[in-house]
Amino acid sequence: MTTPIEAVRLPDPRPVYASLLRERPFAFDERVGAWVAADAAAVRTVLGSPALRVRPPAEPVPAGITGTAAGEVFGDLVRMTDGDLQRRLKAVVTDALGTVDAGRTRALAAGHTRDALTVRQDRPDLFQDLMFGVPARTVASLCGLDRDAGAEAARAIGDFVQCIPASATPEQQRAAAVAAAGLRELLGPGIEAGESGTGLLGDLVRAATRASWSGTAPLLANAVGFLSQTYDATAGLIGNTLVALARGTAKVPGTPEETEALVREIVRYDAPVQNTRRFAAEPFAYAGSTVEPGGQVLVVLAAANLDPAVNPDPHELRPGRADPVVFTFGAGAHRCPGEEIAVSIATAVAGELIAAGLAPGDLPPEPEYRPLANARIPLL
Repeated sequence: MTTPIEAVRLPDPRPVYASLLRERPFAFDERVGAWVAADAAAVRTVLGSPALRVRPPAEPVPAGITGTAAGEVFGDLVRMTDGDLQRRLKAVVTDALGTVDAGRTRALAAGHTRDALTVRQDRPDLFQDLMFGVPARTVASLCGLDRDAGAEAARAIGDFVQCIPASATPEQQRAAAVAAAGLRELLGPGIEAGESGTGLLGDLVRAATRASWSGTAPLLANAVGFLSQTYDATAGLIGNTLVALARGTAKVPGTPEETEALVREIVRYDAPVQNTRRFAAEPFAYAGSTVEPGGQVLVVLAAANLDPAVNPDPHELRPGRADPVVFTFGAGAHRCPGEEIAVSIATAVAGELIAAGLAPGDLPPEPEYRPLANARIPLL
């Protein structure tokens, strides 16, 4: 039987998730060495429990990057920490991201996409650049970096994010440390400019002032986080939207509004982030079972998106679906505040490709997927 982690890389993981929802909505899976939460009720409860943390309590920062620039950034990321300070800083980050204009984000992403199509049409890595490079350069532009600095930041963030998975090698961790130092140099002036700063970094400082937050190092770390959060999730969202078109699962949108509706439904239907983990710091009881301290819960966000208890006809791709319940960006204290930026960027990239004459038949309908445990990113 396929595990929930193996399902991430299947051509269609939905049958695996449907089986989990029917038979094991919350159960221990010896194959993955963790409890698995699959249905909407279990996922919502797990993500909202203070007994469960985003990192193992004994290792808040991966041992391989402790004491490095990557470790310092990692330790201050709101997505990787818990507690009162995290909640205060998360509020600052959310406030700042709330100032980002969706129209401007789409315009920036569209411009970067057109640049990529003009300069890189003959390159075999064109779609990789559209999926990873364009989102990173767009967020760098939102942060106020110029074209050259934005391109450098996009390259560096690709190295930094390699330290986040538990499978990171020592070589990847060393590269991440170098990248983190470089990213702090690129983004630091925008934070140091204080309330007079421009762009998203200036907004971050002003949000911190409103919240009486005085520490600048965590602000700089989460400025790096703006780029890292964008990386895999937005790449998967762009790629999975294109795969839906290639398969004929979705019709080619005729308007920007239709493109956005498709992207928002792909967030639910073929989630770019399929699962996440939580680690028990205290006993966690649910559905007659107890996760003891030290235990792990694999939270299958993509399965919860397909729970018919919250989304009728969940296996239908239905752009414009009324009031969908979507867990892809998390829930509770660690819900990702960057959903609108990701949707805006993916909408712009897909729209520009369609406008440039992309035919669904130009893409592989059954691509392979990157060998990742939680992110579903096709190789195009």
